[in-house]
Amino acid sequence: MDLRGTMRITIDGRLEIGGCACDRLAREFGTPLYIMDEEDIRARCREVASALSRAYPDTFVAYAGKAFSTLAMCKLVHQEGLGLDVVSGGELYTALQAGFPPERILFHGSNKSVEEVETGVRAGILRFVVDNLHELDLLEDVARRFRRRVHVQIRLTPGIEPHTHEYIRTGQLDSKFGLGIADGQAMVAVKRVLASDFLVLEGLHCHIGSQILAVEPFGMAAAVVMDFASEVRKTTGHSVREVNLGGGLGVRYRPGDERVPLARYASLISRVVREKCLAHGLEMPRLMVEPGRYIVGEAGTTLYTVGAIKEIPGIRKYVSVDGGLADNPRVALYHASYEAVAATRASAPPEELVSVAGRHCESGDMLIWDIQLPRLRPGDLLAVLSTGAYTYSMSSNYNRYPKPAVVFVRAGVADVVVARETYQDVVARDRIPARFEPSQDASASSCVGTA
Repeated sequence: MDLRGTMRITIDGRLEIGGCACDRLAREFGTPLYIMDEEDIRARCREVASALSRAYPDTFVAYAGKAFSTLAMCKLVHQEGLGLDVVSGGELYTALQAGFPPERILFHGSNKSVEEVETGVRAGILRFVVDNLHELDLLEDVARRFRRRVHVQIRLTPGIEPHTHEYIRTGQLDSKFGLGIADGQAMVAVKRVLASDFLVLEGLHCHIGSQILAVEPFGMAAAVVMDFASEVRKTTGHSVREVNLGGGLGVRYRPGDERVPLARYASLISRVVREKCLAHGLEMPRLMVEPGRYIVGEAGTTLYTVGAIKEIPGIRKYVSVDGGLADNPRVALYHASYEAVAATRASAPPEELVSVAGRHCESGDMLIWDIQLPRLRPGDLLAVLSTGAYTYSMSSNYNRYPKPAVVFVRAGVADVVVARETYQDVVARDRIPARFEPSQDASASSCVGTA
């Protein structure tokens, strides 16, 4: 098994993360349980910032909060000196509640509301990443009402299709994200910003997709963005000061996966930017990136308790756990695959081929198809690896199950950063109309008019 971060297997075969034994965590906090390896998260933050700064003189790394966003995570990111990108009013609110400096926040999103734009302008965030022409109208209106200048980056669709699942490609021409270069929409946006008294064009942005395990697509994206920066200068005379290449760096989910070599990634994109600046006679811009999955993906482990076991002779053996679709929809959403380990028998050899099923009322509620594991029994603990990104953030109350707790572990200490929901939490916002009660007069609050 390929261990992640601070994971280790003790002499008696127990899986430990951050110095905490998984069976102890299960007893103390229950299952399902999201376990986040704090030391590994901090190490990844430093690794990205260091690799980029060694390769290029002026850099800015913003953690992509959509991968995993809580008050504690925002606080950690700030402590590590990174910026933050948010994609919703909720993520922005979380960041501000955590005390994250607004002047280090970038606001993404393909359909920002007026309220979200107002919140960002009022807070004084660093950049709005403009996704469409409609957003320019919103920003212009809010900026004028608030009498503030709003600093923006224009998100481009560079026409690059990396080898990843179609649901997590975002840089191709046919995408709901960004403004096309080829169809002229990006240049229209640039000219509109430059003509505005309240909007300030700071840079260009692109994001080509997620879980990308090769460096070449990032180099291609950098080249396209820099070529467009040259066109902007030729057409308008304006020199962009920032080039933001987004995120997308992949992580290890299954045996055989290899993380993108970070030094090679940083070297490639910085070299392309330098060469394009030289070729086009441009000043070197600030180089920005927005890793999310890369920072938290492998740092997360989800711990489950085994329940029902069903064997269909000659076909398949199903091992059911006390979680699934509601705490990790990625398998159903885009066929994500995972590695798992029997948490109290982590050094035991595999004995049988099984499929790990969730407890939700869906045939598609599967966590892992066909994995070799030791022979499991009801009550055993199963740890699913590399679940730090887009599991908690995508979790739901499907079938009215409460959401699991999240704990940060480090040096033998476990802290709850999101409390486990209860059934009371699940129904807390439900309301029963008064007219449903038999003691109420059904005609008392009729919506039907009378002649």
